[in-house]
Amino acid sequence: MQLDHAARSFRYYRNAVERHWDPHDIDLAGDLAAVADLDDDALFGLKQTLARFGAGEQAVTEDLTPLAVVLDDVEDQLFVTTQVYEEAKHTVFFDRYWDEVINAEEERRGQERSSPTEDRWFNEGYLELFDRNEAVMNRLLDDDTPVNRAVAYCHYHLTIEGILAQTGYYGLTRSYDGETYPEIPVLSGLIEGLTKIRGDEGRHVGFGMAKLKELVASDAVDTDLLRTTIDELLPLVQATIPERDEDGPGPSPTELVGYATEKHGQRMNQITTGSEDIPSVEELTSID
Repeated sequence: MQLDHAARSFRYYRNAVERHWDPHDIDLAGDLAAVADLDDDALFGLKQTLARFGAGEQAVTEDLTPLAVVLDDVEDQLFVTTQVYEEAKHTVFFDRYWDEVINAEEERRGQERSSPTEDRWFNEGYLELFDRNEAVMNRLLDDDTPVNRAVAYCHYHLTIEGILAQTGYYGLTRSYDGETYPEIPVLSGLIEGLTKIRGDEGRHVGFGMAKLKELVASDAVDTDLLRTTIDELLPLVQATIPERDEDGPGPSPTELVGYATEKHGQRMNQITTGSEDIPSVEELTSID
């Protein structure tokens, strides 16, 4: 079994091996001190965002398995093993952050300890988006066609990871890195964890985009299928952005919606334009 070391999937696999990190190595002591300076409304907003991130990571960890079953190339299979492992690590990071930072701060304030799985953190748009993702991924087990693979990549890699998660990284990083909004406490542990996660997600998004580009180039699917699928999902992405005051600290909901729309346009152009290349991992995860 001779491996193709030049294949994109194998190169992503090697990139994952070389960039291994442990969510338990990130120092959260500074964050525990910093969240004490957040008022109750700001802490609630942080909890809502983190809960949605954590639940999303857990969901995509579970939902990726059907793709691992149907992929044919060993290089693709090697890569997907790293993706499942990394999604699990992301789940652990958000779970640890909730336990060691959020719950600890709630106890300090004399509040009841909350759970990131409580229904109050999730709206209908969020739930429908991930329900749809689970359905299209599981459909591959019964009907593995080029069209169904394209729809699965559009849901999982392009929308949830390439647009929704990227917008979340942008909002959290801009809010808590101490540079854009110096009046907001710096959460250095959270920023470090998000930076590590973004590095992983760049490979994930790049893999899905490359597979979609291959399907389009081979005429196995039409670009209209991609556009229609994403256009149906974008309102759900926008609905998952937490509601808050437009004039409050941090990126406004309008700014986040605009950012998500811009990312969608970039991704679609890179996939459907033959002369465009799939960007590097660093470019795919840049929040600028």
